[in-house]
Amino acid sequence: MANPLTKESVLNALKTVTVPGGPDLVSSGLLSEIVINKDKVYFALNVPQADARAYEPLRKAAEATVKSIPGVAGVIVTLTSDAKEGGAAAPQKAAQASGISQVKYIIAVASGKGGVGKSTTAVNLALGFQQNGLRVGILDADIYGPSMPRLLAIKDRPELAGELLKPVSKYGLEVMSMGFLVDEDTPMIWRGPMVISAITQMLKDVAWGELDVMVVDMPPGTGDAQLTMAQQVPLAGAVIVSTPQDLSLIDARRGLNMFKRVDVPVLGIIENMSYFICPKCGERSDIFSHGGAKAEAARLGVPFLGELPLHMSIRETSDSGRPIVVTEPDSPHAGLYKSMAAALWRQLKGEKSLPPAPKIVIE
Repeated sequence: MANPLTKESVLNALKTVTVPGGPDLVSSGLLSEIVINKDKVYFALNVPQADARAYEPLRKAAEATVKSIPGVAGVIVTLTSDAKEGGAAAPQKAAQASGISQVKYIIAVASGKGGVGKSTTAVNLALGFQQNGLRVGILDADIYGPSMPRLLAIKDRPELAGELLKPVSKYGLEVMSMGFLVDEDTPMIWRGPMVISAITQMLKDVAWGELDVMVVDMPPGTGDAQLTMAQQVPLAGAVIVSTPQDLSLIDARRGLNMFKRVDVPVLGIIENMSYFICPKCGERSDIFSHGGAKAEAARLGVPFLGELPLHMSIRETSDSGRPIVVTEPDSPHAGLYKSMAAALWRQLKGEKSLPPAPKIVIE
């Protein structure tokens, strides 16, 4: 019977890897915490930011060494850097990695807080782009709470294409998520630099191919991961998702201001869970208030992309991994997502005039 995989066995293996001109990797102080999930190993090397490329051979050597341990099925080794205040590298606005070099437009779908339906909105917008005839990918950048495996009912693992990972294909989308690499109930106990490096690798070390649009489902909030994505990924713009109530709008405003500070255009605001229509009596209820996001968009001078209802069909199809845009493509709700995607595409192509925000007509 094979010995169980332990952190000690990983450390013993890494002691055989020598830092050029220095000690072994374990003694060097470069090694971060090691995370083991069943037969997969994750860790980072914290290196000087200016010399990150020079450490790539060391990263590959560490990866190969751990992969050779009996019982190891997969290894992810990332390079991270703790940039000091005021000492961060200048924002990189060009596609810096082969993985995204053939992607025309990358847009972030973001929210100031969790629980506003951002991921459901992101996946249906991506499918809206796809059903409008575009080649689309979606990156689940929420390392701590990845949603795409559940929202798209994906159980497959990414395969290798040379030195790159192949995204998983579903419903015509190219998809990548940390949730494909770890079990759903496994907590990702990672510090900020590891999260940032993992997101970067899911962009540059994935064979995305030729895409018209990549939708990035951003982590909620405005922390280090979000700021780094906004600075170092060539974002064509951002979409803010909010519910109508004041508390959500305060957080959405923070997210919007973050993108403005790093010169990422805000393509618009979506008001999710805008209202509820009783399926029995047809009476409308504004459970979370109504119209706050539209008023906020007008106040801030950004486009208002429309209202999405709180509706059973959207919730049920999302929970089952069959998003409404593909399972009920002719429904009024799917029509909303496709109309919003079309409006966003017009903006990306430089057509500034937007049609009126779409609405559902209840007959």
